[in-house]
Amino acid sequence: MPISPNQGSTGGGTPVTITGTNLSGTTAVTFGTKPATSFSNVSPTQVTAVSPSGAGSVGVTVTTPGGTSNPLSFFYVGAPFKSSLGPTSGPLAGGNTVTINGVGLATATSVSFGANTATPTVVSDTQLTVAVPAGVAAGSVGVSVTTAGGTNNGLSYTYVDVPTVTSVTPTSGPTSGGTGVTITGTNLGTTGSVTFDGNPAPFTLVNSTTVSAVTPPGTAGAVDVIVTNPAGSDTAAGAFTYVAPPGI
Repeated sequence: MPISPNQGSTGGGTPVTITGTNLSGTTAVTFGTKPATSFSNVSPTQVTAVSPSGAGSVGVTVTTPGGTSNPLSFFYVGAPFKSSLGPTSGPLAGGNTVTINGVGLATATSVSFGANTATPTVVSDTQLTVAVPAGVAAGSVGVSVTTAGGTNNGLSYTYVDVPTVTSVTPTSGPTSGGTGVTITGTNLGTTGSVTFDGNPAPFTLVNSTTVSAVTPPGTAGAVDVIVTNPAGSDTAAGAFTYVAPPGI
């Protein structure tokens, strides 16, 4: 006589299905010493029940006018605890893989990012990996993990849209570098790198539409300025011109 699922939350409330024979007229279903929160005799071969609260491993029995069945093992599982998530941001389109660390993750069945849910891969009781589903809009969402023991929230993930560069000011400076430049556009708040002609520039995030950068040394002529964030990159072609010093 099997029971499915055979594990559930310590807080109770797990619906289970018990199959067997001669189950007509079921008068009681017990989990250890506790009666089921509720039960229903579906057919002579099936009974459904809702687990009460409990802990550890208990025997589940079904009682009918003909007697009490042999016990089936049911395991109570505590709610998961999540300690960290990484990376904490990624593209609005999703598809990137995130690792979640914590405790009690072995029975995880789903991970929700806001309103969207994905099926995780269980690495161990302390770690999951999951492909992030596409987001609805750029911004932070709560992340929850559901296991046989329940659902736990508490972490957040930020969806990031691809940056766009609309202006670079000033548009020129010496080949020696050191020119302070203001880059404006959209989705710049999670900028991870700024390059001038492929050379990385030190930068400061001002807000979601502005980044301040300092030009690295370069070669005379117009060069591309590229801004990159976790969602991708945008290239401002020939947006900055390096000017050679005078020679006499």
